[in-house]
Amino acid sequence: MADRDPRSRLLDLAARRGVSLAALSGLIGRNPTYLQQFVRKGSPRKLEEQDRRKLAEFLGASEAELGGPAYFSNAPGPGRVPGGWLDIPRLDVAASAGPGAYGQDDAAIGTFRFSARWLREQGFDAAMLSAIRVAGDSMEPLLRDGDEILVDRTPRPLRDGIHVVRIEDSLLVKRVQTGVPGQIVLESQNPAYRPIVLKPHEVEVIGRVVWKSGRL
Repeated sequence: MADRDPRSRLLDLAARRGVSLAALSGLIGRNPTYLQQFVRKGSPRKLEEQDRRKLAEFLGASEAELGGPAYFSNAPGPGRVPGGWLDIPRLDVAASAGPGAYGQDDAAIGTFRFSARWLREQGFDAAMLSAIRVAGDSMEPLLRDGDEILVDRTPRPLRDGIHVVRIEDSLLVKRVQTGVPGQIVLESQNPAYRPIVLKPHEVEVIGRVVWKSGRL
């Protein structure tokens, strides 16, 4: 398999895993078009070693299949990761739990390491997860300023719960209520903040908050 074009092999592996190139780009902390350009335009000419290793681990492939040297060909079985861990990108983004933080920069500034088994048990697709920071106090005491939250961006029908949403250029973390037809209500945990009532087309739901980390 190592002598096969790594671009076509990446497409095959992504299709088998049921993930998009954009999602895989996010997994390695790149912009959403990074792997699309690698596959379609040949830029970059080859994957960087750390990107190649992370993709191979997630896709259950050898690094040789993705353009790495043959001596990295100790491929784990399908769905298995060496050591049993997966790194989830920690993005340089703050979702406001107050008036509305600006979230333009989606560059990765690190990772959170999770057990691959635990992620599977929770029904999470690692390629669709990212961690961001909470800013503000409107979701206290549930989420505090400086907490890190894990956001699941898997497309699915919207249901009530804690979500990260975008309103124009503001990124917010709120409790989403969908009980009233034609409306989406964004509620804060802190009673000092009033609910925000919007039409569905006025809100872009980025993802559901599924985990948090913070200081005691």
